[in-house]
Amino acid sequence: MRLKRYAHLAWVLLLGLTLTVLTSAAAAFAPAPGSGPAPPPSAEPVPPLARGWPVGLRPPVLRGWLPPPTPYAAGHRGVDLAAAPGAPVRTVAAGRVSFAGRVAGRGVVSVTLSATGEPPLRTTYEPVRAAVRKGDEVSPGEVIGTVEATGSHCVRPCVHWGLRRGDVYLNPLALLPPWLLGRGPSRLLPVAGVALP
Repeated sequence: MRLKRYAHLAWVLLLGLTLTVLTSAAAAFAPAPGSGPAPPPSAEPVPPLARGWPVGLRPPVLRGWLPPPTPYAAGHRGVDLAAAPGAPVRTVAAGRVSFAGRVAGRGVVSVTLSATGEPPLRTTYEPVRAAVRKGDEVSPGEVIGTVEATGSHCVRPCVHWGLRRGDVYLNPLALLPPWLLGRGPSRLLPVAGVALP
C-alpha cells in the first residue's frame, strides 16, 4: 500500500517537473514580441466616402472580409458581392484608374481614390471587363466595366471588391456609410401634400 502511494506521488512530481520544463522551453524558443511580421491593423481608419455599392442597389455579400493573421497567411482580402454576368460595375468614389487589364486570366480594374491620404486608398474590382483605361478620372457611381461570366472564384457569379492602403488590405465595406449598409437609424421624411398632425 505504501509503495503504491510513493509511486503515485513520484508520478505526480514527475508530471509537474515535465510540465515546468516544457513551459520553460516553449518560452525560451518563442519569438520576442515584435520580432515577427505584424498582422495588418484591423482598426485602420477608413472614411465612409462611398456613394453606392459597386454592383446593384444592395447586393448579397457571398463572402466577407477575413484579414489574414500575417501578410502571407490565408485569408479573404476583400468581399464577394453577388452579381450577374454583364451587370454594370461602378466605382464607389471619385478617383483615377490605376490599372485596367488582366491578372491571372481575370479582368481587374483598380481605382486610386482621391483625397484619401498618403498612401491613398485603392479599390479593386474583379472579374470585370473594363470600360475604362489606366489614367482615366472617374466620378462616384461611374460605370468602370461589366461583370465577366468567367474568372470568378465564387460558387456563383460575383464581383470581388478589395481595398488597400499601401500593402495593407482593409475591409471595403468600411467605405460604405451606415445607411447604405442598412445599419443606420430609420428616419421618416415628410411626404409632399400630406399635412403633418
